[in-house]
Amino acid sequence: MHALREMVKVETKLFLRDSATVIFGVLFPAGLLLGLGAIPALREPSPETGGLRSIDVWAPTALVFGMVMIAVQHVPAVIATYRERGILRRLSTTPAHPRNVLLAQMIVALASVVVSAALMIFLAWAVLDIAPPERPLEFVVAFVVGFAALLGLGMISAAVVRTSGAANQIGTLLFVALMFFGGAFLPRVLMPDLLREVGDFIPPGLQALTAAWSAEAGEVTATAGGQSFWLQIAIMAGIAVIASAIAAKLFRWE
Repeated sequence: MHALREMVKVETKLFLRDSATVIFGVLFPAGLLLGLGAIPALREPSPETGGLRSIDVWAPTALVFGMVMIAVQHVPAVIATYRERGILRRLSTTPAHPRNVLLAQMIVALASVVVSAALMIFLAWAVLDIAPPERPLEFVVAFVVGFAALLGLGMISAAVVRTSGAANQIGTLLFVALMFFGGAFLPRVLMPDLLREVGDFIPPGLQALTAAWSAEAGEVTATAGGQSFWLQIAIMAGIAVIASAIAAKLFRWE
């Protein structure tokens, strides 16, 4: 346990030194939402969103940007770098077992997205008058389970790539695919039926996050053919378990 605590401290310091990850993974969701909130049209009620302001519906989507970036781009790139430089192999001969590196990465990643979410929710409320999540417990469940599903996919990437360059390339492709098919780039009510159906199975489960944040926004996504909240939670949990098992099977320390 002591070795893990020390590893978490080290990984936290390294994370904070990575300015690009801090900016785009932690600060970008809040900055994006504030930027969109500066557009007058997005602060007006829209019939396409059931009379809600577009910025209200967009809040959970902005949060997803940081979650996906940390899980499928940052974590795999760091692990691939450690493998490429032989750090994982050398750690296997010390009390700081390589497994602790993975646990520390997951802990730091979760902490970073929690900070990102807290910052965005506070600024959304203070600056844009966007109410915090109406169902906080369900929001936490959707947030944690959705991020676990993302991390599972990220760990599959980390398990198979051998260089940081390859990890960055795969991470970028995953980021674009998850954001597009998950409904983050295009409002769900405007998506074709096929993309809406696919989006129900794409981590982190944007529909569940939206429903937990706002009942009215959740009704908008539900009328667009979405799954029920707990069914999507079950889907995300299943993806997290299956993806993690695959990653564990494929993972190599060298």
